[in-house]
Amino acid sequence: MATEGSQARVNAAELIDALLDARKVEIELLEGIPDSQMLGTKAHFLEPPIWECGHVGWFQEYWILRHLDGDETLLPGSDGIYDSFHVSYKLRWDHAYPSRRETQGYIGEVLKRSIGRLDARPPSTQDQYVYTLAALHEDMHTENLTVIQQTLGFKRPTLSILDPAWASPPIDPSYVMRDLAIPGGTFLLGATRDEPFVFDNEKWAHPVEVKPFRIASTPVTNAEFAAFVDDGGYRRRELWDRRGWEWRRREGAEHPLFWRRDADGRWCERRFDQMVPLEPWHPIVHVNWYEAGAYCRWAKRRLPTEAEWELAASGEPTPGDGGNTGRKRRFPWGDDLPTPERANLDYRAGGTVDVRALAAGDSPFGCRQMIGNVWEWVADTFEAYPGFACDPYQEYSQPYFGKKKVLKGGCWTTRSRLIRNSWRNFHMRHRRNVFAGFRTCAL
Repeated sequence: MATEGSQARVNAAELIDALLDARKVEIELLEGIPDSQMLGTKAHFLEPPIWECGHVGWFQEYWILRHLDGDETLLPGSDGIYDSFHVSYKLRWDHAYPSRRETQGYIGEVLKRSIGRLDARPPSTQDQYVYTLAALHEDMHTENLTVIQQTLGFKRPTLSILDPAWASPPIDPSYVMRDLAIPGGTFLLGATRDEPFVFDNEKWAHPVEVKPFRIASTPVTNAEFAAFVDDGGYRRRELWDRRGWEWRRREGAEHPLFWRRDADGRWCERRFDQMVPLEPWHPIVHVNWYEAGAYCRWAKRRLPTEAEWELAASGEPTPGDGGNTGRKRRFPWGDDLPTPERANLDYRAGGTVDVRALAAGDSPFGCRQMIGNVWEWVADTFEAYPGFACDPYQEYSQPYFGKKKVLKGGCWTTRSRLIRNSWRNFHMRHRRNVFAGFRTCAL
């Protein structure tokens, strides 16, 4: 069940380290939530924190202890609470949840047994798949838990992986945001078969034809988006497509979700439980696909396609002739793993950073921060690649084809072990509380 074509082997220690690290962040996030807030607020796109806590352990138990070993659940009735695909989302506030202490005891025992079963033997190919799946699944849910905390205005998380030194990384004040010319031609969209683990929606790299285009060197900034808002962008019908305008009217949206004006009329934004002045050079965040599209019409720009985005992030120009070598990079800077100098990931900065920072992460074409800082909406609807076949985790991708929009690149809460250029996130187009922004292309 490991990725087809992968030659990489993962030893037991690496699998265990990933599980422990994912759980450490999950528990630290939960420690910042008092018992009185563990059910959160019943709202669309939000899960109760107590559900999030139990679900990651249930998923790990389901795939490792039950799927591999045929064990019974350690928590009778758990399927009726934590099976996210077969139990209605609307019921998540109505379950008779175990106590917080019992829930953490359950997921802790699952983790202990999952680690223990690797002590006696080296991991099989099947082990590698399900252990990696469990760790990455928990990584995705820590990000979701952070979204819940931001949306509900909970206390700013305090995590041991935070590094204040990277909250304001060095910038080049002379840096000029600009359009970059990307050569067209045949490009391999999707994951290559030497990846140690990919999800089924990334399989496999296949040729697509891309026309030459020009893409912004950075994501759209707060200052740029504020100009759109101040020019009446949310009230101008001609800037919105039909469904976007219906959404805007229904929601009464006049500005990004967490923006507010202070007593002097200046824009501020809420970050968790604090209102802070808007950082003009930080990327716009917490906007949905409709808002991104309206801005593009106002700016006489457009969103990149998924193929354009991935080509700008992973392609290599041919020296001298402006062509494309056809080689595909795993990350914009190359194949080496992310570092703090290259990408704002792993919660390290505690939020977004200036779009002029992290020059070491530039792609060969000059695109900055395509990995980390904010997820970036692209134009495409989430669809299967040619020859798609479900992985064992069948509910991950297939139910959402044709229904959601694609986001690329990760954000400041995304874990390094999860992200790469070919990674495909997907959300409903009206979802605006995730850590998402966008960059634009010239018409």
